[in-house]
Amino acid sequence: MGKILIAGAGGFIGGHLARMLADEEHDVRAVDIKPVSEWYQTQQSVENLQLDMADKDSAFRAASGVDQVFNLACDMGGIGFIENNKAACMLSVLINTNLLMAAREHGVDRYFYSSSACVYAADRQLDPSSTALAEADAYPAQPEDGYGWEKLFSERLCRHFREDFALKTRIARFHNVYGPYGTWDGGREKAPAAICRKVILAKMRGDDSIDIWGDGHQTRSFMYIDDCLHGMRMIADGDYVEPLNLGTSELVTINQLVDMVCEIAGVNLKRVHNLDAPQGVRGRNSDNSLIKSVYDWEPTEPLRHGLEKTFDWISQEIAAGRSGA
Repeated sequence: MGKILIAGAGGFIGGHLARMLADEEHDVRAVDIKPVSEWYQTQQSVENLQLDMADKDSAFRAASGVDQVFNLACDMGGIGFIENNKAACMLSVLINTNLLMAAREHGVDRYFYSSSACVYAADRQLDPSSTALAEADAYPAQPEDGYGWEKLFSERLCRHFREDFALKTRIARFHNVYGPYGTWDGGREKAPAAICRKVILAKMRGDDSIDIWGDGHQTRSFMYIDDCLHGMRMIADGDYVEPLNLGTSELVTINQLVDMVCEIAGVNLKRVHNLDAPQGVRGRNSDNSLIKSVYDWEPTEPLRHGLEKTFDWISQEIAAGRSGA
């Protein structure tokens, strides 16, 4: 694989990828906008740098001497963040633009871009029982405002760098990745981490209820981090050039997600539904027909198993008094 650049290595998915590649003794350069001391995970055997990929000079410095790029860097968070920070999410287009130009300039062989299920047309996600989203459903374009438009535009940018400059770009559309060593508080956390935190704190304080955003009937699928890493590397190193869904097809309602976490905690909590809170689309699931056809694989970790590991880790973080932001 040669030298590998991970942009966004201080984040949740990037931190796990850096650990995996370091364990395999690859030559890795890990970069993130945050100070290294604030990264979720750091590996002593890799080159860790604080660099802002939205800055062109920094992106060109990061990609110098690199053979493969994993672009996981963006300004994002859970539904509360992306609905209230659309301009900030759109500005992540600078990251992908700079890194693609740098990859072309430095002769990078392969470039992986982490897109999102937020690229899918909103009118296909109006019902909790909506059919799973296939890759073709991204067009005609009607993505989630702000974050989704940036992701879809960046997908097109990758396509044209592949077509015009022969850069081997690969794209995965992530569906709700969760697991340990990620944000669980502060406003950027995703639903699994947020619900784990609420249930843990309610149990500690002796509360009999937790608040839930929306009516709880919204449906989603949630992919455990280990499946994400496997699929991401398979897509990055593979020959298929079009975007691929990367997510589990195990569909659950938010109420069912809460049920699982409460069972893990051994508590029975009432739910106070906040209908004014950001809720996102009503129903979203991953159609894995294409990735199964291309690579004979799809994510397999059951949600309950992944939640148990995530719950245990967040419990330890809370007990140790560490920040989840």
